[in-house]
Amino acid sequence: MITLPIWSYSLKSLLFRLPCHVHQCRRLSRNAQGRRLRIQDYSVGWVCALPIELAAATEMLDEEHSGLPQDSNDTNLYTLGRIYEHNVVLACLPAGQIGTNSAAAVATQMKSKFASIRFGLMVGIGGGVPSAQSDIRLGDVVISQPHMQHGGVVQYDFGKTGVSGHLARTSFLNTPPTVLLNALAKFRSNRYRGKSNLSAHLAEISHLPEFARDDTEPDILFKPTYNHVEGPTCGPCSKDELVERTPRSSQDSVIHYGTIASGNQVIKDGVTRDRLSSELGGVLCFEMEAAGLMNSFPCLVIRGICDYADSHKNKRWQPYAAATAAACAKEILSVIPTAKVAKTCTVDEATEKQRDPLCR
Repeated sequence: MITLPIWSYSLKSLLFRLPCHVHQCRRLSRNAQGRRLRIQDYSVGWVCALPIELAAATEMLDEEHSGLPQDSNDTNLYTLGRIYEHNVVLACLPAGQIGTNSAAAVATQMKSKFASIRFGLMVGIGGGVPSAQSDIRLGDVVISQPHMQHGGVVQYDFGKTGVSGHLARTSFLNTPPTVLLNALAKFRSNRYRGKSNLSAHLAEISHLPEFARDDTEPDILFKPTYNHVEGPTCGPCSKDELVERTPRSSQDSVIHYGTIASGNQVIKDGVTRDRLSSELGGVLCFEMEAAGLMNSFPCLVIRGICDYADSHKNKRWQPYAAATAAACAKEILSVIPTAKVAKTCTVDEATEKQRDPLCR
C-alpha cells in the first residue's frame, strides 16, 4: 500500500451535560431575535445532504434569522443565521435525492439567490477508510486538504474505462479557496496549542439525546473480506473476524486531514473500499456529494465518520458523526476574520476567474 502521511490530532468531543436551563435560555435567545437580514448580508453557504446533518448544523447557529421571501424558481428551503460574526445560509438536499448532481443543483440555486456568498462548507457524514497510515475510528472527523496529486477531493467514479476494465480518471477537482485553507492552518495551529472550543460547540447540541455518543454502538472493525451476517446489528457476526486495534486512552475524537473520495455510489464493501483507496494514493473517507461542488462552489468538505464503508455499516453513529462535523465547521468559521471574507471573491467570481491571483 502506498504510504500516505496523514496528520491527526485528538479533539475533546465529550458532550458536556450543561443544565437544561442553560440550553433553554440559549434557544430562546436565538429564536426570539429572529432578525431579517438582506440577501446580500450572507457570505457563507453551508450544504448538507441529510436531515440529521441539517439538524446538527442548525444547532450550531448562534442566532437564527427570519426567512426571506421564496423565489418561484428556487426549490431550495433555507435556514438562515449567524455563527460568530458570519451570516450563514444552510440548505439540505431534497429528501431521498443524494449524490453529486443533487448537491450541484442545490449549490447552484443557493449561489444564484445569495450572490454575495464568498465560500461554502459541505458538512455531514462519511464512510471512513481505516489503514495502517490513518487510524480512523467512528466519530472521528475528516477534513479535505490538498495532498499529493489531489486537491482535497477526488471523484473516484469518473473517467475512461480502458484495458482490463481499468478506470483512468480524467478530471481534476479544485482545491478549497485559500481563505479556507488559511483558516484550516489556523485551526490546526490552535489545536497544537490546546486552544479549541470544540467541546463547547458539541455541548450546544447535548440537549438532544439522539446526538449523544452514548446512543451509539460499540466501535468495532471487521476484516475487509468478512461480510456482514443478516440482521440489523453485528451481533451475529463472528468476533474472530475483528481487526485488533490498540484501544484509545479516551473517547475523544480525532481529526484527520487529507483526501476525500466522492462519487455517486454507496461504498458498502471492505475489499472495494481498500482497492479504490489504494488506486487513489490513499483516501480517508468516502462520500457522495463533494465532487458536484468543488469546481462550481468553492468549499471545504468536513465529514464525521459514521461507518467503515463496508457491509457492516448502519445508521447508529450518524447523529453523533453529524454533530462532530458541524462542531468542527463552527470552529473553523470562528478563526476567519470578517474583514478577510469581505475581501474574498464571491463564489461566482472565483469560478470565473480561477487563474486570477486577485481571487485567491
